[in-house]
Amino acid sequence: MKLSIIISIKKIEISSAAADLTDILMTNKERIRKYRVLLFTDGFMSGRIESFPVKEFAGVNIEFQIWDVERLFKMFLAESGRENIEIDFTQYTPYGIPCLDASGFGDNSYRCYLCVVPGSAVADVYDRFGAQLLEGNVRSFLSTKVAVNKKIRETILGSPKMFFAFNNGIAATAVDVVIKERPEGKFITSVKDFQIINGGQTTASLSNARYKDNASLSEISVQMKLTEIDADLDATHILMQKISRSSNSQNKVSDADFFSTHPFHIRIEQISRRLFAPATGGAQHDTRWFYERARGQYLQAQMRMTKSERNRFLTQNPKHQLISKTDLAKARNTWRGLPHTVSKGAQSNFSEFAEWIDDAWSISDEAFNERFFQESISLFILFKHVEKLVTYQIWYEQGYRANIVTYSIALLAHLLKSQYPHHTLDLQIIWNKQDVPEVLANQLSKLAKAVLDSITDPTRAVANVTQWCKREACWLRVKSLDITLDAEIESVLIDTSDAKTEARRARKDQKLISGIEAQAKVVNYGSEYWRRVQSFVAEKKIPYHTEAESLKIACNMPAKLPNSVHSQKLLSLLKKAVSEGWKED
Repeated sequence: MKLSIIISIKKIEISSAAADLTDILMTNKERIRKYRVLLFTDGFMSGRIESFPVKEFAGVNIEFQIWDVERLFKMFLAESGRENIEIDFTQYTPYGIPCLDASGFGDNSYRCYLCVVPGSAVADVYDRFGAQLLEGNVRSFLSTKVAVNKKIRETILGSPKMFFAFNNGIAATAVDVVIKERPEGKFITSVKDFQIINGGQTTASLSNARYKDNASLSEISVQMKLTEIDADLDATHILMQKISRSSNSQNKVSDADFFSTHPFHIRIEQISRRLFAPATGGAQHDTRWFYERARGQYLQAQMRMTKSERNRFLTQNPKHQLISKTDLAKARNTWRGLPHTVSKGAQSNFSEFAEWIDDAWSISDEAFNERFFQESISLFILFKHVEKLVTYQIWYEQGYRANIVTYSIALLAHLLKSQYPHHTLDLQIIWNKQDVPEVLANQLSKLAKAVLDSITDPTRAVANVTQWCKREACWLRVKSLDITLDAEIESVLIDTSDAKTEARRARKDQKLISGIEAQAKVVNYGSEYWRRVQSFVAEKKIPYHTEAESLKIACNMPAKLPNSVHSQKLLSLLKKAVSEGWKED
């Protein structure tokens, strides 16, 4: 098959998605290592098709993949939410990867191996699978690229024999690790669902040095810590995050990076499972907004249900009331006045959101309560409503809808602050109605047209509108628009002092709930557990003077039960114990 690619950039409509793609390709053409062309079909691929030959365009390889309905279904069934990667290491090094079994003595809960991997094999595997290897990597999720570390590059080029000594190596996880015994020792021959949890920069740097600098990598060895995990979704996810947090890294990784296991994340999920939304429109059933703490939870919750159970689940948790963590980040950051960040895409926006949550949680976790959840859902309802509103405007000509929506809502928030400094939008109105009031929709319709005119103004600093919307300068220009809100908007506002009173009440309620949850956790552990904790902290000489009374009560349950204050002190002590090596049962 002869490959023929002819692109006339001038003929591409600047407002089309193709123009954005072309802009990305042109901007990054010097960095592009491979093009991957994916064909999605609802048919079945013929069994006679085994592979497609790799083509080349402008010196860059082009790989072709067909995703038929069977392959898509397999990925859907995969608990990880991604296609499992199977690697045969004997394709990259003669006998596989030499390793030592470093699993804990007498502990069969996991297996861990210390490995020495040839640098060329690391680069080969990365060239073959690319970013798929890094989907479990914190930085890969939070950033759109894995940076090539200059120090690593210097070592590769200048001191390759010292790479093993200088570099922190790779931390990885996999399932179904196959070990072969040879006279020389143990070798890992193959793995499934291989994920690089830490060491993305090392991996990318080796591949790039070979590609751009013609480095041979023949003298380079990389240390790898491989942990074999089971396929259980929640257990695997938590373990991967713990490994990622604990592994050494050449750059600081903040707690915000580990947002998927952050207490905020879990609390919002818990609230979403217990809190019903108001029934509207004559509906006879209360419904919930289902918050996905991990991708695929909504579908996985239904997989083992009977037909009647599934129908009941869908009645209480309708699909249109599914909200993901990136949806939440988009709605919240828009209202915070960051439409330019939202316009950068889900990953960049989520990173900003995670850092904000991490900082705010450390100040007062009680601020994240049922009211916060209700207001977040209200903002999401507002977001979805404006999406539909823009779509049906006579002035809308397909293009930039996502930018128009986030900028319009952010502009509304900005104008309310400046024109009504003692009032704020009453988001409880939206929650109670589960819809957007007409007066608010009318106002946003006007703002949306003004936003479109602003972001497409011919005098803008960047020709490509989508790229322009990612600049803070674009937001500053939109904020400077001379617009007066309609007087009718006052009907959906609430006095700031009243809003603060409600917020304080919600924080107080959350404090009570947190106390009850802490009590339940402490009591469920049982008195014997706390006696073992007491022995452990005494043995390790961990100071616990402030928790001594609480620990005494816990050790003597059920004669007396610890109150919420005692329970929170005990959980704090437990954290200290864990940091000193205590293993939670």
